[in-house]
Amino acid sequence: MNLIYRVPPLLAALVWVFCSTVNAANFATTLQPITSTKEQSNTAKEIIKKLSKRHYTNLDFSDEMSSRLLDEYLLSLDGNKMFFLQEDLKTFEKYRYTLDDSLKQGDLVPGYAIFNRYQHRLISRLEETIGALDNIVAALNFERAEKLVLDRSEKNWPANKNEADDLWRKRIKNQVVSLRIAKKPADEIVPLLRKRFTNQLNRIKQSNGEDAFQIYMNALTALYDPHTNYLSPSNSENFNINMSLSLEGIGAVLQSEDEYTKVVRLVPAGPADKQGELQPSDRIVAVAEGDGDFEDVIGLRLDEVVKLIRGKKGSVVRLEIIPVSAKTEAERKIIAITRNTVKLEEQSAQKKVLEVINNDVVTKIGIIDIPAFYIDFDAQRRGDPNYKSTTRDVARLLAELLEEGVEGIIIDLRENGGGSLLEANQLTGLFIESGPTVQIRHSNTQVYRDGKRITSRYYRGPLAVLVNRLSASASEIFAGAIQDYQRGIILGSQSFGKGTVQSLTSLRQGQLKMTESKFYRISGDSTQHRGVIPDIIFPGLYDKEKVGESSLDNALAWDRINAVPHRRYFDIESILPDLREKHQQRIKNDPDFIYLAEQYALQEKFRSIKELPLNEKERISFQDQEKQMRLAIENKRRIAKGLKPLDDVEDETAEQDATGDEQQNKDSSDEESTIDPLLTEAGYILVDAMPIYYPTGVAARPIHKPGSVKGVLGPGGF
Repeated sequence: MNLIYRVPPLLAALVWVFCSTVNAANFATTLQPITSTKEQSNTAKEIIKKLSKRHYTNLDFSDEMSSRLLDEYLLSLDGNKMFFLQEDLKTFEKYRYTLDDSLKQGDLVPGYAIFNRYQHRLISRLEETIGALDNIVAALNFERAEKLVLDRSEKNWPANKNEADDLWRKRIKNQVVSLRIAKKPADEIVPLLRKRFTNQLNRIKQSNGEDAFQIYMNALTALYDPHTNYLSPSNSENFNINMSLSLEGIGAVLQSEDEYTKVVRLVPAGPADKQGELQPSDRIVAVAEGDGDFEDVIGLRLDEVVKLIRGKKGSVVRLEIIPVSAKTEAERKIIAITRNTVKLEEQSAQKKVLEVINNDVVTKIGIIDIPAFYIDFDAQRRGDPNYKSTTRDVARLLAELLEEGVEGIIIDLRENGGGSLLEANQLTGLFIESGPTVQIRHSNTQVYRDGKRITSRYYRGPLAVLVNRLSASASEIFAGAIQDYQRGIILGSQSFGKGTVQSLTSLRQGQLKMTESKFYRISGDSTQHRGVIPDIIFPGLYDKEKVGESSLDNALAWDRINAVPHRRYFDIESILPDLREKHQQRIKNDPDFIYLAEQYALQEKFRSIKELPLNEKERISFQDQEKQMRLAIENKRRIAKGLKPLDDVEDETAEQDATGDEQQNKDSSDEESTIDPLLTEAGYILVDAMPIYYPTGVAARPIHKPGSVKGVLGPGGF
């Protein structure tokens, strides 16, 4: 199953980016209230019926759910509690225990009444701000000691307009402070903010009944789980975009979140993935064509941002981003990406060889990097004997590596967001003789088991699997099966935790993506929420509070079902204490691992900050402190590796020697590319583990000569 993130409800669309002029706002215009249609009414009843009968949780749409729906809907519209007032909340209370009854009857009046009130509050706020922006900014006192609460979702809505005005003033002040610290010329700050607010106002004024209906329905589906979504007709079209290889751009999935454009994930082997700096949850704030001027995109509609990012193959687009690790809007980074097409062969599994030197003995380890679980169904149906699939490619690469004399295999599943369940099962079959690989429990409690049913040749030598926080779904099924069979060692950081299966069903209007099943390992453990816990943990820099199933609201819980009887190939658990001890001895003085651990500790320190100073000097001091800590950590690593220290952590002349989860530059065309530290350590661990595979000693290890790989293959054939 593909890794799919929940689309934030507020005017968001999931758009593939293989990847403006602002219209003058008519501030005097009063929008007519948005009303529902009969078709939407019937669609709402259809959604409720399907959810009640087919969703995995079998939740009863009751008064309790009605209460939750009201809260979810209000947060969907005004998540940071800036626009609604307490008097609005009192008005909405009459709906708290009646939304279930009204929706079952197709009555959308309450939902549209709330939406129209939100529209009124937001448009009034933006029009008022745009008209008075010069005076608002001129009156700001940057020496005043006050703070901005970063997340107000747990706070109360403003008691009155005066309190709302003050919250809004602090929000504007935060943007101004960020721009001043970023060295934005004083005479450009107000025009830039006015443009942002105008963009946001124009976008809001373009809202229609389809937008209101989608937000309301997604507030409902969000109560079931984060992967169940209603897709309006226009967003269904975006969701089902055919990924033609002729599309050119950066290779990323974007979505709107509030006034920002956020990166959801990167397309494997795409331009952004290869470039290596753009990360999931980064926010794009400006776009520039080549060496041209940046166009501020805060407040722009997603499709407008997409148009700016798309371009001709070979051209360069520059993105100004707020990194996912940033605490303030002033923390910016500029990334230059050369647009290109994404070639199918570049998304395929690739191989390389790592030489591990231990006690003057050189051991060759084969590495197979799998960016996704793919299969060309069309070619397979046509009977093409050379159709591409993950399993076929890995079988070929495995045979080639064995011919080259490797003595162990590492399967690299980092950043592999999933794909074909069939391929996950069949790939597992290359490493086990036969047996189940996954259990799938449906909403009716029936459990279906899938796996390798026919005994055939399989690789039975030393094996390790490398995962990280972005390894999801099908990747977790494969890694979990290898772990349960005690067939190989799982290394890395905790995986994503997406253990649910969605299906798309057509509605009278739009589509419903609904969770109908749940994955379980053959041990009985779910991969949902918890993911796969590696046998040996490597440090990872992805923020678990922002990335992973556990970071999503209403994610289904981890649980267990009955285990399936299965073989255990090796007693790997018995050697884990020794492997961990040797691993710790190696990394305690390793500059790259020390760097990763210190980076993680620094992230944890700044992650706990809930408020930002709006006093300019305090803000500068706050940011300087963080930069100096980051610089000290980076230079400690560089000095230990014999590299020249940096004067600034953002020094663009720094060598591109990134490590850890964030090392994305996997251009396999560069045969001399450096193996990253985590892969190197994985190789050492696999060498340490070889006695469990060859208990009679080194002499038992097969010598692979050209034309003969039988020493590590079980009976039968691929």
